[in-house]
Amino acid sequence: MGVSLTEIARQLENNDKKVQLIYAFNGNGKTRLSREFKLLVDPKIDDESIDEGLASKKIIYYNAFTEDLFYWDNDLNNDIELKLKIHSNSFTEWVLTEQGQDRNVIGHFQNYTNRALTPRFSPDFSEVTFSLEQGDDSSFNNIKISKGEESSFVWSIFYSLLDQVINVLNVLDSIERETDKFNQLKYVFIDDPVTSLDDNHLIQLAVDLAQLIKKSDSASGLKFVITTHNPIFYNVLHNEINQKNCFMLDKDEDGTFELQVKPGDSNQSFSYHLHLKKTIEEAIEINQVQRYHFTLLRNLYEKTASFLGYKKWSELLPDNKETYYNRIIQFTSHSTLANESVAEPSPQEKQTVRLLLKHLTDNYSYWKEA
Repeated sequence: MGVSLTEIARQLENNDKKVQLIYAFNGNGKTRLSREFKLLVDPKIDDESIDEGLASKKIIYYNAFTEDLFYWDNDLNNDIELKLKIHSNSFTEWVLTEQGQDRNVIGHFQNYTNRALTPRFSPDFSEVTFSLEQGDDSSFNNIKISKGEESSFVWSIFYSLLDQVINVLNVLDSIERETDKFNQLKYVFIDDPVTSLDDNHLIQLAVDLAQLIKKSDSASGLKFVITTHNPIFYNVLHNEINQKNCFMLDKDEDGTFELQVKPGDSNQSFSYHLHLKKTIEEAIEINQVQRYHFTLLRNLYEKTASFLGYKKWSELLPDNKETYYNRIIQFTSHSTLANESVAEPSPQEKQTVRLLLKHLTDNYSYWKEA
């Protein structure tokens, strides 16, 4: 029998570690936990649309609610002036207007996405447009970026804010600080800032975040709670950060939750490969294989190849390797623009997932011993 998310939030609040790192599979309550934690440590406002200002906050957080501050104006009449609008809030007001961090935000965003993908803020920072610069000096203007790129953009603003927060609070004498806006701040809660990033950019984001956390002086009292469903992101933070407690958040069948202490990385603690296998098997069983199941399948092949010492995961594929490799790559490559989507898997392609999963588990000792 587990406990409520409120009880889990209370456990986190009572923990004295600088960093609490939490792994949870999707759908197990990470974002809801961030909400419960916020209401517990800073319960003054129960309405996300009301902004009290940074000076009153005991917690800042990045999660789905943060992303809700940004919304698209799709110019439905002309389909020309596509803009990402920014709700008025103290979060972006501080970073963009007061601190003039727009150039840093652009730099961070391009590091995590594409150097040619360029945001342009309006003079009052109420909206932003995006263009894709080409090597031949041409460009695509006013494009709508993908959801993953949008998440990276919002994260880049949050990252700039967090950098400022840490710099200010590292001045331990509050009288000497350049601003008193963060004097009440006690917690930073970060929920999955890695949506749709490829592995290289995901690792870079994790390393950057770890460096910021390590830069934060423990004497400032600032604590970090980080949740994720991504094992690579989890493992990088696990290896980079010392002052931490690690957990797995799990949801029981009765709707309650458990927060289990986990001493190792995801491969040691979570049997992540078994979860991937089960997820794919369930999709095959009910004929609901989707594009993302190819990504999970590729992940399984990569983990197996790494464990068995193969240089390339494609070496594990059955005969006609190039055909199978190209099919998996087609469904797992990352598109730059939102409209460059790949069609839903056909019945034959869904059958490919079944065949390749069976081939992997039937032919390699990694799975026979798992």
